[in-house]
Amino acid sequence: MKTLMTAIIAILVCMASLAPGQAYVSELPDRPTVEVAFVLDTTGSMGGLIAGAKAKIWAIANQIVLGEPKPIVRIALVPYRDKKDEYVTKVFNLTDNIDEVYTQLMKFRAAGGGDGPENVNQALHDAVHKISWSKDPHTLKIIYLVGDYPPHNEYKDVPTYDKSAKAAIEKGIYINAILCGGNNQTRRVWQEIARLAEGTFLAIAQDGGVQDIPTPYDKEMAKLNSELLETAMVYGSKEVRLAQGKLNSMAMGYDKSAAASRSAFAAEAGIVASNDLVDDVRNNRVDLEKLDRDLLPKEMQPMSGEELRKLVTVNQTRRDEINRQIKELSAKRAKFVKSKLAKNPDAKKGFDFQVVESLRAQAAKKGITYE
Repeated sequence: MKTLMTAIIAILVCMASLAPGQAYVSELPDRPTVEVAFVLDTTGSMGGLIAGAKAKIWAIANQIVLGEPKPIVRIALVPYRDKKDEYVTKVFNLTDNIDEVYTQLMKFRAAGGGDGPENVNQALHDAVHKISWSKDPHTLKIIYLVGDYPPHNEYKDVPTYDKSAKAAIEKGIYINAILCGGNNQTRRVWQEIARLAEGTFLAIAQDGGVQDIPTPYDKEMAKLNSELLETAMVYGSKEVRLAQGKLNSMAMGYDKSAAASRSAFAAEAGIVASNDLVDDVRNNRVDLEKLDRDLLPKEMQPMSGEELRKLVTVNQTRRDEINRQIKELSAKRAKFVKSKLAKNPDAKKGFDFQVVESLRAQAAKKGITYE
């Protein structure tokens, strides 16, 4: 009886979140979820790390999705600076639309600061309390605090980092603290934060230590990324269609490395775009016969249910073949990168590798394993 009631409640919650006019078909998730928030110092000294994060966010997302069982990946961003700077913090909430994350991250610039300490306390408080973390105890929730200077503990308008760390672990959120550079005062604070929030302390080079490894497969995978996006059938309100259409167009213009990693992520995660009719029909999230035609692009609105289903099927078939090609190339790409890393072990000390390495032990506690 308890299991039945849980299922009914989950269905009702899903129904409540539907867009107006969307036909509902039951689907209960059977994949674990990994939620990650990157809390990044964006003051002037962090230019190298920010550039590295921009270059590697898709690769990081792709590594996270390779867990077993394959998780749903949601990412948030909290850039921070200090009082009297352009901003103290910004909060970009958790989303499984990594194109949105990438678009926001590309806008980040290193500026401000200059006095040493930053408003780390505000950043951690916002990450713990202003992000919509899952309340499911089975969800893996991690904050990566990345910076080079300690907090202004003399500020009295926000709780100190120790209080935020304790609040995090009460919510089941681990905090992994990544020190950029060698500031000893920051090291001591970062180690304490990681200890209080049952996380991991890591130290990397001031510039993030990220190294780009071009491969012979990037160009073809970037091409397949564009072809994959061409199979998307975005639906929803006019505003939703316009917003996702813009993201899809931008994703077709990513540089080769980002586009290659994006295609690998899409093939593994089974997500080409948000509000995609092809995915939602396949996963029984929508009934084409009952779908409000106003939610479709104009060129599809006159189509009969049969015509629409044929178009969806064509795109599903094409997508399956593209995904097959991407996975083959992705395996070769991973092997190539591994061979390069064997000759350059310092590359594994960079921000991107440290994120994935620190994930393993925490993921294992939630039943998710990584090779």
